[in-house]
Order: sequence, then structure tokens, then C-alpha cells
Amino acid sequence: MLRRDKVDQSYIRRKAEEEGVPVVDFLLRKMKELEKVEGRPSTLFAACPNSETVIKAALRSAKRANAPIKFAATLNQVDEDGGYTGLTQSEFVEMVKIEAEAISYEGLIIVALDHGGPWLKDQHSIENWSLEETMTAVKKSLEAAIDAGYDFLHIDPTVDKTLSPGEIIPIERVVERTIELIKHAENYRREKGIAPLGYEVGTEEVHGGLANLEVFDRFLSLLKEGLEKEGLSEVWPILIVGKVGTDLHTTIFDPEVAKTLAEKAAKYGSFIKGHYTDYVENPEEYPLSGMGAANVGPEFTEEEYNALTQLAQLEDKLKKEKLIARSSLILQVLEKEVYESNRWQKWLKGEEKGKDLYDLSPSRQKWLIKTGCRYIWAQPRVVASRTLLYRNLEQNGYRGEEMVLLQVERAMDKYFRTFNLIDLHDRLKKVVE
Repeated sequence: MLRRDKVDQSYIRRKAEEEGVPVVDFLLRKMKELEKVEGRPSTLFAACPNSETVIKAALRSAKRANAPIKFAATLNQVDEDGGYTGLTQSEFVEMVKIEAEAISYEGLIIVALDHGGPWLKDQHSIENWSLEETMTAVKKSLEAAIDAGYDFLHIDPTVDKTLSPGEIIPIERVVERTIELIKHAENYRREKGIAPLGYEVGTEEVHGGLANLEVFDRFLSLLKEGLEKEGLSEVWPILIVGKVGTDLHTTIFDPEVAKTLAEKAAKYGSFIKGHYTDYVENPEEYPLSGMGAANVGPEFTEEEYNALTQLAQLEDKLKKEKLIARSSLILQVLEKEVYESNRWQKWLKGEEKGKDLYDLSPSRQKWLIKTGCRYIWAQPRVVASRTLLYRNLEQNGYRGEEMVLLQVERAMDKYFRTFNLIDLHDRLKKVVE
């Protein structure tokens, strides 16, 4: 089979290719073998690339940790239309490659699709696309990801806009659509002569119907049976997303539930993946609970915003001292862009629906603006304002971009450390021949 032009050729990737195994499958199983040798478990850290800053920071943090980094990009972030980052799948892969080369990072880089499924791209939901329209678009996005050199696909057909409000999608339908999308991806991969892909399935969301253990068991059983019927018995998701206590508004990870799910997934040769790991209060419990991997995203947007707030305060001081001619007004620009994007409405709670942003409490306004910045970092007015901010600071001896990167990196360093990933590249040599 042909090998895609990858963002790295680390020894881990080379070994996986030699064995004809998807790189994520290979990595997670070798991490499990290493646990038996060292007596110390690890959890793979995945960053959601919601800005250029996050991409740069993740690579720098991974290099410092001497560990692999996984990027999990949603269709909202990266897609054929550019997503809110302004990047197509191929442009995203190329940017990661360029930024890795810029800092001489030669470790393992995994590029993955996150939440690939019908109506999970906001445009499809807002515009009320039909099932056929949204499934066709998702399949085209899967093809674009495969062509671009993605290693890993999260297949997530757990939203169904054809249902009545509050109605949960039948698990049989989730399985049916999961198989349909995996089958499409596999047929396309084989036609192109591309090496095996890794897969992740399921969701942590309640609407996914995987919120209790009985349904979780049934999902895996039906999925295995269905893949075998389609002649895809050799294709099995290495990661299953589990509902482990965290969501966008909570920060407590439930290790007992995680252990139970991990044991169930292990019977199928899989690992549990956690989403919404942002600001989790007990990240050290992830490896101890047997979690295979965890995604972090909105936290990095908030840290990027917090860093820019500090720089804006410094810029105000310089303006008062007449050391700069014109202020960037970065915080005002960010707020205006978030407000006009209307993307903040997606995260309104039940009692807030229909209200204007400025009808909400100051704390809720602030949170919605912070988290909403991920949608507008690439907007021209924001880019121009940030450029002026950095220039104003540079003229006075401050390295603005470096200060922002370091703040985001500190947040990432925490996960590399608590997930026991420090020096993983070197440690894995004990089990990778």
C-alpha cells in the first residue's frame, strides 16, 4: 500500500507501518505494554486545534515533554470550507508539518478527525440539512481527511435532527450509521491504496444514547456484529468515547465509572476516550483509571484569551505613557466579533434561550465571550488587531506572541505531566523493538 505524506516519520510511526497497524492502535497498545514494564500507566493527550496559537503551543509543549501529540480537529474547526480556523484538511496537515519543522520537533504527531457525523457541523444543524445532505457532506469530509493524511477518524452519528425534542436516538440507528460511515471511509481508503486508519466511536453526550452501561454494552456488541456482516471484521475502533463525568460545564472526572467502562472496552481490545477534559480537577486519575486518551480544547481558548487580556492591560499602560500611538483595542474587537458571530448562542443554557448576550449576568457574558473566541480567532479584524497589539509591545521590548504561547503551553504541560507522558518517546523503546 502507498504511504501518505505524513507530518512525521518517527520510529513509532515507522514500526506501526512495518506491522501494517494504524499508528494510534500501535501506540496505545505499546503504552499498555510499557505499563506492565514500568508499573506506571499513561493516557494519550489530544489537543483540539482551535487556533494557530494552540497548534504552535501543542508542538512546543510536546517537544519539551519528549512525547507524542495528537490533534483532534472537528468539522467546525477544519473542513473543506475552511471551518472557523480558515483551514482545509490538507492546509491543516501542512501547517502542523511546517510548525513542527520550525521548532525541529521530530516526535510522533497524530492528526485526527473529531466528531465526524451528521449535524455535528454547526452549519448543517443551523440550516436544517436533511439526513441525506448531512451524511453526504460528512462522507466528503472523511474523504478529504483521508486524502490529507489524517491518521484517525472519530465516527459519531449520535445526533439525529429528525427526532422530536428530548427523544433519544435508538442505539440501533447509531450503530447502523456508524457502520455506514466506517464502510465508506474504508472503501475510499482501499481504493486509494492508503495504509490502515484508526477509528474512534461514540460520544460522551447524553443525546448519544450511550449514557448508561447497558446501552454501552449493547452498542459495542451490535457494532462488532454489524462490522463483521459488512466484511469489516479487521476494522475495529481502538477508542470508545465514554461518559466519565465531564462536560463543558463540569470539571470532575469520575474514576470509578471510567474504570468500569475501561474494563468493558478492554474485552473488545479497545480503550476509553474522555472528552471535555478542560480544567478537570483530578487529571492524575485518568491514567490510574485506565483511560486511553483524553481531549482538551476550550481550556486553551480561554487561556489564550486570558493571556491577551494581560497583554491588553500592558498595552493600556504603554498608551497612557504615550509610548505607542494607537491601541489595538483587542478585547473590544474580540467581544464584537464573538457577539456578531452568534456562535455564543450554541452554548446558552435552557433558561437563557432567546435572550441577548447582554441580558445575561456579567459572569455568563464573560464566559460566553471567552469560549466563543475559538470561533473568531481567524477573522480579519481579529488578526489585524492582534498584529497591532504584538507590534506595539515589540516596539517596547515585549514579545507578545511568546507570552501568549507560554501561557497556553503551561496549560498543556499539566496534561503531559499528569498523564505520565514525559519522555514517552524514549520510554517506549523498552517495548518497541
